[in-house]
Amino acid sequence: MGELKRTPLYDEHVKAGGRIVDFAGYELPIQYAGISEEHNHVRTSAGLFDVSHMGEVTVKGPDALKFVQNLVTNNVKNLVDNQVLYTLMCYENGTVVDDLLVYRFEEDNFYLVINASNVDKDFAWMQKQAEGFDIELVNISDNVAQLALQGPKAQEILQELVDFDLTEIEFFHCKRDINVLGAKALISRTGYTGEDGFEIYLDNDQAAKVWQAILEKGGERVMPIALGARDTLRFEACLPLYGHEINDTINPIEAGLKMFVKMDTDNFIGKEAIAAIIDAPKRKLVGLELEKGIAREGTEVLVGDQVIGHITTGYLSPSLGKSVALALIDSEHGAMGNEVILQVRKKQIPAKIVSKRFYKKNYKK
Repeated sequence: MGELKRTPLYDEHVKAGGRIVDFAGYELPIQYAGISEEHNHVRTSAGLFDVSHMGEVTVKGPDALKFVQNLVTNNVKNLVDNQVLYTLMCYENGTVVDDLLVYRFEEDNFYLVINASNVDKDFAWMQKQAEGFDIELVNISDNVAQLALQGPKAQEILQELVDFDLTEIEFFHCKRDINVLGAKALISRTGYTGEDGFEIYLDNDQAAKVWQAILEKGGERVMPIALGARDTLRFEACLPLYGHEINDTINPIEAGLKMFVKMDTDNFIGKEAIAAIIDAPKRKLVGLELEKGIAREGTEVLVGDQVIGHITTGYLSPSLGKSVALALIDSEHGAMGNEVILQVRKKQIPAKIVSKRFYKKNYKK
C-alpha cells in the first residue's frame, strides 16, 4: 500500500474538524458536523465539497471527436462547444470501465472527468484505445483542484465571488476562464447530489483561497460537506457510483443507464455486446423499501430460498426518513411491488420493490 495522497484542501478539512479516512488513495473527510446534518443542509441551502481527487484528462488533436465517440456510449457528436455529457466507457464485453463527464471545448479539444479510484486504470485504457488516432492524450489530474458547490442557494453564493452572470451557464454546460478572486476557473453546472449547483476547476494553489471565500461569503447558507453525505445525496437521486451500481461485471443496461447508451451512433467499444442484451438484460437495478433495519452493500436479496441478487447501496434516507436501498437482481423478479427478503447477517428482513428514484431532482432546466 503506497502513501496516501492529499488534495490541496487537506489542511482546510483538518481545520474544519473533518474525520479523515482513506478514500481512493486519498486522505479525505468522511464527515464534519455529521452526515444527516450535512445532507439536509445541501437539500435546503448549500454545501461545499472538495472533489479534487477526481481525475481529469485532456484530449486534443484532429481526431479528438472521433476518438472520444469511439471511447464512450453516449452521442458526443451532438455536443456544441462548452457543453457537457454524462456517459460511460465500456469493455468489449459491455461491462463498465468507468462512468465519466465529457466536456467539449472545441471539436479538437475535449476534457474528460473520471473517478478518483479509476484514474490510472482509465488512463491506461484510453492510451490503449488511442492507437491510430491523431490526438494528444494527457492526464492532468494532479494539477487540477475541483470544488463543488451544491444546493438551492449555490448560485446566489457563488455569484457574489465571480464576475460572470451564472444564469448564463445552462444545465450540463460550462464556461471557461471565469475570474474567481483572481483565479482563472472552469465552471460547470452538472452536480452529483440531485440539486442545482456548480463545479469549479482551478489550479491547486488557488483552491484554498476559493474554498475559504465561499465559506466566508456564504456564512450560514453554506457548510463543508464530506464523503458520507456526498454518498447519501447521490444515492437518493439514484446517481450511480462506480464499484457499487456499476463495475467491470455490470453493463449499463442492467444498471438502468440505457438512456446514456446511444446505439444509433458510430461504433463504440462494447456496442456489439450491449446490442445482444439491450432489450432483455438478465439483471436489473431496482429500488427497495425495507420494513426495518438497514441493508448494506453486498447483502443478499432472496425470493424464498433463492438468492436473486445483492444490495449495491443502502441507507436510512435522511430526506425520506425511510430505510431504502438499490439492488441488482434477476430481471424476472424485478416488477414494481414485488416482495423480497434481505439476508442481513442471521436475520431475514422483508422489503418491497419501489421506484429507485427516491428523491425528485431539483436541477436548473
